[in-house]
Amino acid sequence: MAPQTFESLAALYNAMDKAWDNIAARYPFKCSGCEDNCCKSLFFHHTYIEKAYLIQGFNTLDQTRRKKILGKAKNYCEKTFSKPFEIKSLKIFCPANEKNRCLLYAFRPMICRLHGLPHELCRPGFKPVMGRGCDAGLFDEKSYVKFDRTPFYQQMAQIESAFRQALNKTGKIKETVAQMLISQ
Repeated sequence: MAPQTFESLAALYNAMDKAWDNIAARYPFKCSGCEDNCCKSLFFHHTYIEKAYLIQGFNTLDQTRRKKILGKAKNYCEKTFSKPFEIKSLKIFCPANEKNRCLLYAFRPMICRLHGLPHELCRPGFKPVMGRGCDAGLFDEKSYVKFDRTPFYQQMAQIESAFRQALNKTGKIKETVAQMLISQ
């Protein structure tokens, strides 16, 4: 796997984090692990590069911690995907979460980084798709601060394409963090 690919992803993640922090400060909003914690949300991730990066981070943890996370990941999958073709969003913590902290924070996927704030995505020829942000931010009571995620998705698509090409990866991916960790 090409090291420059992970460097590109890390640079993109850094840009995402800075943009998120900037927009959050303008509301002002500080994520503090509310009752409806996003680490309990059922998020699917769609890039092989993010999966590989997450696994790289996972492999930096000590063996005891990895074993504990994998046990939680298996439990998560058994409960969430207990019946074929039926997915239950049960508000179970992500297996990488321990005591309201992400053990893989530096390696967390894009949606984990961008979640929470009101935002928009713009596709050519269509009206922007707007996201209202999490309930904890009480954003409905505040003036919208433009947060266009489109450039981040475009850059991610380019990085993913290069990664797939370098590793001859085809097909689609749609996995939770738990599934990514189990299927490594």
